[in-house]
Amino acid sequence: MLATAACGSQVAKVNPMQTPAANVQVSPIPIPTPGVALPPTHVFVIVIENRSYSEAMAGGYTAKLAHQYAYATNYHGVSHPSLPNYLAMTSGSTWGITDDGFHALPAGGLGAQLTDAGVSWRAYMEGMNNGCFHSGYPYALKHNPFAYYGSSCPSDVVPFTDFAHDMAQPDVPRFVWITPGLCNDGHDCSTAVADAYLSHTVPQILATTAWQQGGVLFITWDEGEDAANSVLTLVIQPNQKPRASDVAYNHYSLLAATEDRPGVGPLGKAAGASPMSDLLA
Repeated sequence: MLATAACGSQVAKVNPMQTPAANVQVSPIPIPTPGVALPPTHVFVIVIENRSYSEAMAGGYTAKLAHQYAYATNYHGVSHPSLPNYLAMTSGSTWGITDDGFHALPAGGLGAQLTDAGVSWRAYMEGMNNGCFHSGYPYALKHNPFAYYGSSCPSDVVPFTDFAHDMAQPDVPRFVWITPGLCNDGHDCSTAVADAYLSHTVPQILATTAWQQGGVLFITWDEGEDAANSVLTLVIQPNQKPRASDVAYNHYSLLAATEDRPGVGPLGKAAGASPMSDLLA
């Protein structure tokens, strides 16, 4: 019942003009002031669905990544259901939205910010085969926040079928976002299915020179199913000393961290959020 309430059911056809309303020591490293830019590098983000912290850690591959690299133990979604969390991760605001319907938002957001700064980026959407607004299951528009800003489908938003080819190229985009389909993200299928998806996808990222030369991969869950809306967030960097952080973080912190890496300014509430510096140290 909680999972159903959290994200709702997939709508078969969307009108884009519609406008409805383990024993790892916690790091003691102090957190610098937000907004301190880190050296430019590649950033990868994968968003999984509808698992609280403990549920996500039940995935064997996921737990292995957490204890091999770094993870946040006190990270929370900012709202329910899915859409406002995705908007928070890409614009620093939920825009007051409390449902998964289509909302025509002003042009902008993280994608436009990166484009304006000359930073290459691509968002890979599993199941998208007929554009942002007319693709069927397992694609979900509510999990593609980039289409909401300006009610358009940026050319940088592409099918996930392009992912393997792009990762094999020497010019991997500086920012990579991955939205799995409604089964592989755990929304409609089990934790084991989502865990297996990560076990196939993450190694492709870690094999790239883009990640190996100072890149960072964030894996987060959009929302939790407990009263605290707790979720797991992993921070995966090459040559990283395993660590966990109990600092309070949320999706605005993730946005601040992803904006710091390419050196663009924080959007919305990311301006007041810590960019997860203790996990990135």
